[in-house]
Amino acid sequence: MRLDNKLFKGKTLAILSGGGDTPAINSSIESVRNRASMLGFKVYGVRKGWKGLLGEGDIVDLTHQPYDGWYGGTALGSSRTNPFPSKKNPESRVPQVLQNLKRYKIDVLVTIGGDDTNGAAKRLYETEGIPVIGFPKTIDNDLRTRTMHSYQGEETEAVLCPGFPSAAKAIAEFTGNLKTTAESHQRIIVLEVMGRDAGWLTGTAMYGGAQLGLIPEVPMSRERKELFFELVKETYLSHPKKCLIIPVSEGVRWFDEAKDKLDVVYASSEVDEYGHPRFGGISGVIASEISRRTGIEARAQISGYYARAGACRKYDRRLTMTLADKVVDLLLREEYGQMPVLSKIVDYVELEEFNTSSIDMGDIGNKPLPDLYYDAERFRFTPAYDHFLNMVLQRPRYTDFNYDFPVVIPQ
Repeated sequence: MRLDNKLFKGKTLAILSGGGDTPAINSSIESVRNRASMLGFKVYGVRKGWKGLLGEGDIVDLTHQPYDGWYGGTALGSSRTNPFPSKKNPESRVPQVLQNLKRYKIDVLVTIGGDDTNGAAKRLYETEGIPVIGFPKTIDNDLRTRTMHSYQGEETEAVLCPGFPSAAKAIAEFTGNLKTTAESHQRIIVLEVMGRDAGWLTGTAMYGGAQLGLIPEVPMSRERKELFFELVKETYLSHPKKCLIIPVSEGVRWFDEAKDKLDVVYASSEVDEYGHPRFGGISGVIASEISRRTGIEARAQISGYYARAGACRKYDRRLTMTLADKVVDLLLREEYGQMPVLSKIVDYVELEEFNTSSIDMGDIGNKPLPDLYYDAERFRFTPAYDHFLNMVLQRPRYTDFNYDFPVVIPQ
């Protein structure tokens, strides 16, 4: 049967991005925009996340505009605005959102974000009947996407979100570059990596040469700290160049002797509209204590926003396109309140729509690093995690200074 018009001609789809930026958001926006346009939608962009649907609204037309999906971050801007009441802002701004959806004649809303952004979208779908489709994004890789990883004949529930592959590559390269200064001064460098509740991103530093690492999933009690310091000294002294890089998640729970309790280190006590405080500074605490307890010189390095920054990498680019293909399927079946996900961990060439599925946006939640991926007794990431990374990243190649000079003995 011939169709005289495109299926969704006369309909409008809007895209917004909320929460922290990643290198893959522009790629996600472009991929969704291109496919929605092919279906006949007029495509709008909402600026600054949910904030762009407050007040008079802040909307741009993306329908027939050039869009560079390789450029990192989000050209639409982002914010941590919560339209629902919160401790920081007790006023419900849902009526403003509804008014602007009606004013701009938006029929479907695609929200690119994590648990907070997509959780708010899901509430709008459930309470107000707004047609929404979520799109995953996080460099922390801790959304529960129910993506299975096959390793040595066993299936493990893993996670793979757009933004993580590019950030993982960045942290691996950053760690590899730090190696030369660690070698030059025979130092221990404690590298702080983003990761509020999960150590997925921290583990990618081992692709740059890190051997030990600390993650939020394993609290560093008084007893565990003693074991850790012993292993740090042993690993350092056994290294031929007497150096060591130790990646640590920003959300590591570290026992504070002065306070006699486990705690995280806060960069600021202020919280956002979803109730999240800002972490930062744990690397300095750990480096200082390593120096004091082992007598080995240690320095702190915070990678910070470096992992979020820069261009979308190759795997991420294709991943966003693949998940956007699944968005088409959801739009055609008008299956709203869903989020497209990868159903299993696959390498680059297998990133195709048939390897995707969708999950209910209300059941996303957070997924910590599985026990299979981390040896808590040795503070090391396991061969299983190495296999997971190998599917997503090409192992970086780093040169080593492999010369050993003869020692001169005076005659």
